[in-house]
Amino acid sequence: MLSETYRKIAADGIWNNNIVFGQNLALCPLLAVTGTATNGLGMGLATLVVITASNGLISLARHLIPSEIRIPIFVLLIAALVTLVDILMNAWAHELYKVLGLFIALIVTNCALLGRAEAFASKQPVKEALWDGFMMGMGFLLVLVALGAAREISSAGTLFANASLLLGESFRFLEVTVIPNYKGFLLMALPPGGFIMTGFLIVGKRMIDQSMSKRKSAIVLVPVSVE
Repeated sequence: MLSETYRKIAADGIWNNNIVFGQNLALCPLLAVTGTATNGLGMGLATLVVITASNGLISLARHLIPSEIRIPIFVLLIAALVTLVDILMNAWAHELYKVLGLFIALIVTNCALLGRAEAFASKQPVKEALWDGFMMGMGFLLVLVALGAAREISSAGTLFANASLLLGESFRFLEVTVIPNYKGFLLMALPPGGFIMTGFLIVGKRMIDQSMSKRKSAIVLVPVSVE
């Protein structure tokens, strides 16, 4: 069983303080690479690896990093990890690498990574920092996949198209035709469609939050009379 601390970190990363919905960060890669769920999955996995590893390294070295130059050191560590992921993706998932292109390298400029390094990893033990990085990355990955899936279904009627070409033959089971003979809706494949669909997702999350809040407030403790 997870302790209360780990449950709170998980809830914040996945939902309450989600990188996109809670912090409104990383919108550039969010809108640029989520034309399909496959692209969102690839970008989300790359970001997940980087943010988890950077949190762990920064926490491990937090007592050795001078506070005056901590930000440049954080950026250098993140850049080194992104370069490593970029090289590995180019070698082992070249087709996906060609699709994502420059946006892999731009993970370095993702404010969410530097924000977690400064606000959490540099102040917490390694286990908590790794867990925070993993859950923040998982929350971002889920948003990328959800947005990519919504845009892909509405624009092409498919889900995880070309997953086997981009991620490997073992991912062929993901490829689904949701709407057969669908003529497509081009707007959803373009950047404006990304903005529109992101707005729908944010509204949906806030509606769920409001509904959950109302349910909690509706719980009334009935006093028990003692005779």
